[in-house]
Amino acid sequence: MKALFWILALFGLAVAVALGARVNDGYVLVVLPPHRAEVSLNLFILALVAFVLVLYAALRTLALTFGLPRRAKEYRQRRRRERAGLVFQDAVRLLFEGRFGQAMKKAGEAYEAGTFRGVSALVAARAAQRMHEPEKQRDWMRRALADDPRNEAAALMLEAEMMNELRRFDEALAALGRFQGKQGRHIAALRLELRARQGTGDWDGVVKLARQLEKRDALPPEVAREIKTVAHLENIRRRRADAGQLQDYLRAVPAVEYGRRVVLAGARALVDLDALPVAQNLIESALDGYFEAGWQPELVTLYGGLTGPGLTARIARAEDWLRQYPGEAGLLLALGRMCMNQRLWGKAQSYIEASLATEETREAHLALAELCDKLERSDEANRHFRAAVGLEAH
Repeated sequence: MKALFWILALFGLAVAVALGARVNDGYVLVVLPPHRAEVSLNLFILALVAFVLVLYAALRTLALTFGLPRRAKEYRQRRRRERAGLVFQDAVRLLFEGRFGQAMKKAGEAYEAGTFRGVSALVAARAAQRMHEPEKQRDWMRRALADDPRNEAAALMLEAEMMNELRRFDEALAALGRFQGKQGRHIAALRLELRARQGTGDWDGVVKLARQLEKRDALPPEVAREIKTVAHLENIRRRRADAGQLQDYLRAVPAVEYGRRVVLAGARALVDLDALPVAQNLIESALDGYFEAGWQPELVTLYGGLTGPGLTARIARAEDWLRQYPGEAGLLLALGRMCMNQRLWGKAQSYIEASLATEETREAHLALAELCDKLERSDEANRHFRAAVGLEAH
């Protein structure tokens, strides 16, 4: 389109000149003492235009000639940048291929070539990290920061990741603290912080981070559930010496996070601390289906061993469960023990024998032996003791 415009412009100019020459009969007097000459105006104009064109061509040629070294230098620099770009691409490709030594070498070449210096240094730092060479990683991170302060966030993330791998979790948290002060709390940083909190044993922090990551769909539900379960178990273990702290913690746990292991660990810890009413409420809530834990034979056994007031109410509650779970051996045995503690000998014997008929266990034989001993039925007691020993031997 541009070429067509110039062709039309030159054609128009030629037509204008031709028309002007036909009607123009003027002349130009050229005086160069002692000579003088008359020249047609048209010829003079043509000569002047030709002179200008020749002068322009000469100056253009001189400019091209003197500018040749500069253009050659620019060409070499451009070629060097292109080659460095290819080297940088090789470094990134090798990094993703897992060939970390070659990746670090190529990234170093790209850095020395002056192309993408900051990013090249970060690639080399990542490769050094994967090769477990912390000194080289730190050196490359220093170079990345020196070349471009905008690389600080990436360098801090690399440092946190490296510190986690070296199990220097406090230093990882320090790096993440500096990062989050500048960039906020995005998902990758939260994942690194979760690992560091696990390493330092900050289980309250682990629970909080797992909830945040799960809410942002950054953790699969089953993974988040397992992480929170482990954290709750550790927190329960740490509070086993203080009933008040343990009760406060268990009250704060959401119902959805009361899995089987959490309920059982909490109930056992409460029983050990003699916080029996709280333990009873927790077990009853779990067996009534309030939590996700569901029915647990271990909780039933624990419930059957509770002491203190309210035994009659506990027996009635267990009998309600028996109507929902008829033939549950553990529940029958627990009812037998509770009836035996209430001195309801007949009911106790019926429940224990029903449990034994459903599933022969060492615990059922021992309970029946204990009951027979209380009733001074020595032969039966001895028979059940021997049966319990026989099951233990197997």
